Amino acid sequence: MLPQFWKLSIAGFAATAITYGPARMGFGLFLSEFRDVFDLSTSDAGLISSLGFLGMLLGLFVAYGLTARHGARLPVLIGLVSATIGLALVARAETQAMLYAGVFLAMSSAGFAWAPFNNAVHQTVPDRDRPTALSLVSTGTSIGIAMAGLVALVAQTTGFSWRAGWFVFAGLSAVALSVAVADMADVAGRPGPRSSSPWSALVRHSARPLYAVALSFGVGSAIYISFAADRIAQAGGLAALPGGATPALVFIAFGLCGLCGLATGALKARLGLVGLLRALMLMSAVSMGLVALAPTLWPAVLVSAGLQGAFVMMTSAILALWSDRLFPDLPSLSFTVALIAVGVGSVLGPALAGAVASRFGGEAMFLGVAALCLATAAALRRDRIRERPGRIMTT
Repeated sequence: MLPQFWKLSIAGFAATAITYGPARMGFGLFLSEFRDVFDLSTSDAGLISSLGFLGMLLGLFVAYGLTARHGARLPVLIGLVSATIGLALVARAETQAMLYAGVFLAMSSAGFAWAPFNNAVHQTVPDRDRPTALSLVSTGTSIGIAMAGLVALVAQTTGFSWRAGWFVFAGLSAVALSVAVADMADVAGRPGPRSSSPWSALVRHSARPLYAVALSFGVGSAIYISFAADRIAQAGGLAALPGGATPALVFIAFGLCGLCGLATGALKARLGLVGLLRALMLMSAVSMGLVALAPTLWPAVLVSAGLQGAFVMMTSAILALWSDRLFPDLPSLSFTVALIAVGVGSVLGPALAGAVASRFGGEAMFLGVAALCLATAAALRRDRIRERPGRIMTT
């Protein structure tokens, strides 16, 4: 019988691999195909992506409430059921309405299936093993994204329909669901820690920089996830690759380079919180600029995808650590609050970007996001950012 450490690590890895992999990234990965099949404009694509991220945002709120009342298992199972149904619905979609519904359900799953593991690990895993367990859970995201790209690449190079890829995603989601049912039995019905008024703690002045960074991160990462692969494909793709294989390669590089997130703690110790955040925002700005200006050059595309993958995973890790330090008395809320701020940016970003791209083109859209990343980096000041509770110190 597996110890609880391995049960939760395996279940969490599988859940995040599906919900933050194909369920969250699949729409952007296959956007070029969706354009042709469902006659989507760039504005339509932005609205669909924003709808999916809205589902993710709502899922975060619901998951927090369910975890506090019923334990971590229930929201994770709901998320994986939503992912399985949504992925299968997209695979069978014949109309825009079916596509909208499938993307909404699939992307909503990401709001349910990560944060509850913080509670589960806190309750049942010894202190010394918790960082390793949570790292294994978060690593599922990178592997899931790379896996989604690999499935898309196989489908494109073997002549299978994009629908086959989505049926594979749905099948893998069903497997992750069965793993969670079995491996999370010990945390079923074990409510997470609660406070009489936890949300009042979120108005701390010291938390404002966290929200600002999370919002900017949500806007930029959602736009890249939604439109980068399509931008490259629309520009003509990469030489010597079938058109549909280019997005797959982008997401494979994105996912594999996201494994750099495992080094976040060491880099933070060396550079400090502000130094690392500035470096990450600059990485994202370069990534966006390369997609904007050189979308058909192999080195530029691979570097762009790699930088963005590292940026997304390392920034996610920073937000988890930072929010936990700011709210040490609210462990069940610490990561959820950061994800909510990210979710707001993710809802706003694709819809606005789709409208900008429809009017001014994809190059202008990505250069605008690069400017946002640079502005965020410039606004980060050591005298205004604290990792512990308290009011902001001003000069």
